Amino acid sequence: MTLRIGIDVGGTNTDAVLMDDARVVAKIKTPTTEDVTSGITAALRHVLETSGTATGDVAGVMIGTTHFTNAVVERRRLQPTAAVRLGLPATAALPPMVDWPADLAAVLGDHHHLCHGGHEFDGREISPFDEGEVRRAGADIAGKGISAIAVSSVFSPVNAEMEERAAEVLLAEVPNASVTLSHEIGRIGLLERENAAILNACLRPLAAQTVAAFRRAIAELGIAAPLYLTQNDGTLMSAGFAERYPVLTFASGPTNSMRGAAFLSGRKDAMVVDVGGTTSDVGALTHGFPREASVAVDIGGVRTNFRMPDVYSFGLGGGSLVREDPLRIGPRSVGYRITEQALVFGGDTLTATDVAVAAGVAEIGDPGRVRRLDPGLVRAAMERIQGMSEAAVDRMKTSAEPVPVIVVGGGSVLIARPLAGASEMVKPDHFEAANAVGAAIAQISGEVDRVYALDALTREQALDDAKAEASGRAVAAGADPATVQIVDVEDVPLAYLPGNATRVRVKAVGDLTLGGRTDDQGGSRA
Repeated sequence: MTLRIGIDVGGTNTDAVLMDDARVVAKIKTPTTEDVTSGITAALRHVLETSGTATGDVAGVMIGTTHFTNAVVERRRLQPTAAVRLGLPATAALPPMVDWPADLAAVLGDHHHLCHGGHEFDGREISPFDEGEVRRAGADIAGKGISAIAVSSVFSPVNAEMEERAAEVLLAEVPNASVTLSHEIGRIGLLERENAAILNACLRPLAAQTVAAFRRAIAELGIAAPLYLTQNDGTLMSAGFAERYPVLTFASGPTNSMRGAAFLSGRKDAMVVDVGGTTSDVGALTHGFPREASVAVDIGGVRTNFRMPDVYSFGLGGGSLVREDPLRIGPRSVGYRITEQALVFGGDTLTATDVAVAAGVAEIGDPGRVRRLDPGLVRAAMERIQGMSEAAVDRMKTSAEPVPVIVVGGGSVLIARPLAGASEMVKPDHFEAANAVGAAIAQISGEVDRVYALDALTREQALDDAKAEASGRAVAAGADPATVQIVDVEDVPLAYLPGNATRVRVKAVGDLTLGGRTDDQGGSRA
């Protein structure tokens, strides 16, 4: 028996489940509190008490959170950050943060330094590393009182040596600095990888505070099990790793729901519709994991290229406001105040949940309070909800062929009948807690994204090398070696580069080894 607790902290609700291997033992959905941690503590206490579980029997606590995404979107609690790029005499035309929203760049201070260095795709130097140049940049950063630094170098995922040397020099000049190296987070493209590193650097102080609060929340209940946070690829990282790489939690909420949907339904290839309190997320499952976005992903107006799920979000949820003449549903929502403001809960605001109750497809609150709603309005609103959901699924499909559709989330009561284009519509048991289930059952991953020159080795040798490295990274992060498997391989020839080059991306996953590990060990890297 292996008991895990999965928690998903959303903008509206905090969901928690206690799982015994593959069985859901206890669950709860509670409003997210302003301080967040008290809501987590309450959810933890509920699942432990209702199941009669002793705290010492819990083997692990897995938390998914929107803390860091919200901080970037809201431009709050971000640390002033200096960007140091190694690439001169190339790359000078587009300095760091060149394409950032002006207000976000201003919050971080728009501090950047261009230095010589960098590599070509095959590892050849663009120019030699200039230690004195980097030291002068460090002295300037120290003089401005900045302690968050992001270092990027051209093609550092191929050769990271210069980024690592730069970090050593910078730490000598700014001893209290927190340095993020871009090759540990992003992929090949320089600007997007650099952007991801800068976002990570500015979030590190908040990450330390947030993880410390999570640790206090579980310690208050006497839980000594290791703490993990969920990543945006559907896998786990240790709490200590999350403190260093908070950007890897971006979009982990929708990812948790999709992983939970796959686990609860038994379908590994399907579309998932996750209906929450304010928004709905639609994505595709491939081999049980979310399909990854193939293009740069925008986070708070900043383009990034680290792994992110390909998810379409739209303004439909249980708390969505319903307006008449003309009929409008969302994007505005009462959010976590639904239990105070919705008609069925004694409020005076017409929401999508009220419409579902009036239509007889949901049993929530007091149905008597919506019996007098205009039947025509109720029918039209339900048709609009159906149409919005079908359009979102159709947008995310890659072909016209019918595919299974898994519907999860507390707001999924709004979808009353099968969606057009679905070969079947599945609403599994515990559908309302799919996000927390996804966190609880998450695995450990390792990933490699590298350009190989095939004039020195064969394509098969390049693939084998990437697979071995990805598997090794998964094991180093805490995966059971006996369970590690390759779940995704991408091989793209790069005809525009000399040397018969090919770009290889490989992802390996394995079951988490619980027991004997602290929450400061391990973590997977992109």
